[in-house]
Amino acid sequence: MTDIQEPGPLADGSMRIVPLGGLGEVGRNMTVYELNGKLLIVDCGVLFPEEHQPGVDLILPDFTSIRDRLDDVVAVVLTHGHEDHIGALPYLLKLKSDIPLLGSQLTLALIEAKLKEHRIKPYTMAVREGDTEQLGPFSLEFIAVNHSIPDSLAVTIRTAAGTVLATGDFKMDQLPLDGRITDLRAFARVGEEGIDAFMVDSTNADVPGFGMPEREIGPVIEQVIAKTPGKVVVASFSSHVHRVQQVLDAAHASGRRVAFVGRSMVRNMTIASKLDYLDVPEGVLIDQKKAEQLPDDEVVFMSTGSQGEPMAVLSRIANREHRIEIGEGDTVILASSLIPGNENAVFRVINGLMKLGASVVHKGNAKVHTSGHASAGELLYCYNILKPRNVIPIHGEYRHLHANARLAVETGIPEERTFVGENGTVWDMTDGDIRVAGKYDIGYVYVDGSSVGAVDDADLKDRRILAEEGFVSIFVAIDPNNGKIIVGPEIHARGFAEDDSIFDSIRPKIVEALREAAENGVRGQHAFSQVVRRTVGGWVGRRIRRRPMIVPMVLEV
Repeated sequence: MTDIQEPGPLADGSMRIVPLGGLGEVGRNMTVYELNGKLLIVDCGVLFPEEHQPGVDLILPDFTSIRDRLDDVVAVVLTHGHEDHIGALPYLLKLKSDIPLLGSQLTLALIEAKLKEHRIKPYTMAVREGDTEQLGPFSLEFIAVNHSIPDSLAVTIRTAAGTVLATGDFKMDQLPLDGRITDLRAFARVGEEGIDAFMVDSTNADVPGFGMPEREIGPVIEQVIAKTPGKVVVASFSSHVHRVQQVLDAAHASGRRVAFVGRSMVRNMTIASKLDYLDVPEGVLIDQKKAEQLPDDEVVFMSTGSQGEPMAVLSRIANREHRIEIGEGDTVILASSLIPGNENAVFRVINGLMKLGASVVHKGNAKVHTSGHASAGELLYCYNILKPRNVIPIHGEYRHLHANARLAVETGIPEERTFVGENGTVWDMTDGDIRVAGKYDIGYVYVDGSSVGAVDDADLKDRRILAEEGFVSIFVAIDPNNGKIIVGPEIHARGFAEDDSIFDSIRPKIVEALREAAENGVRGQHAFSQVVRRTVGGWVGRRIRRRPMIVPMVLEV
């Protein structure tokens, strides 16, 4: 698919579907729909960096294909309030701040708080399940779905070109804590009308059977807290209202107070409490500073950092860089799933906590978390209820997308009507039929400190070389006419175990190489620098078995 060319003009009456993120990755979810010159965007999330992307804070969808068409955007529909679905909105709205945002009450409250930090006041419209909205050529209907955050929505997009059902993230927990199940009756009704494209969450498509109900988690957390003689730290996503509710209830049952730790945890739970999505038992919540003064067996700290993020609370506790100290008799509960790519970081935190003497409870050794995504058995039910004409698996790595496509085929959907694509793949739908129309070259847009898009893959490669192989600088002043060295070579290395004296044997080789280059007609600082680079690089590779970053500085005198 990588050899497919960019798409041509969109035919009249056809709808174009372009995922700008979320395919081949867990995060960065964003899909653009185009019809009659208007654009509808569903979700606008971030992807969190992996270890091979040092220094990167966030990864954004690539807005290049729509940057010059933001006036054509009728709205951004937000399926729920997780960062991988809303986190990139500040960067999109910095390009055009008045794009309307549609979402549920909690979703909009979370994004408004985030945008306030970016000094953006958005134009928002709250919707709920059962609502319908006409936005240009797009007729939208919102359907309740169950996920690991309240108020999640699927969206049906009805157009003259066909009907799309985009699930967002969902599962089919039949005993949810808030009683709000995925509305399969609405799914069935839309299915009876006819679904031309089912764009469906794939994250757990390779997990057989059915997900564990949320209600089974609470008693386990309560038991762990009750048995802990010391303090308890529970790490979770800062938006997982249901999990925080269970921790509050368990702490209350054990006579403990709860302190929220971490900026995003405090912000999100304050919002959830004000909107009555979080029921806080009277007298349970306490400020962190006051909680630190309580006896260890009377407190629970509810923190961020369940994915091993280096600057999050839990990592800093494990590294003894936080005011909260963990030791013998204390318990840490990681109440979350592992996002692919974060395994090493999480295990590093677990090892650090256990080294300090804490007991660490996680999904691998206790029922302290269940996923918010539909497993294979749940997806099969959806396919059989909906009977969609075409299927486009979204939200997942390629193994998840292909597993989801196989499930669709098993239920009788023709293989040629299941479309596994990449970010930037362009599908055109006409009268319910879908074809691949091309592909945009979609890249990673890195947020690095205050810069957006300034860092590229070449920069990250340089950072990895610096971290893994070291750095060698060579300063030389030469006579450009004959290559004779006037000053130097001065060689300095960083990231080497050896002393700089190891380079004594290469200095004569640099002198000789520059002299020969001048005799052969080489002129100019760049050309002489390349001679030095090749000479030192070859020698370091043979002698020290390293491939460091080599920075020659040649001054012509």
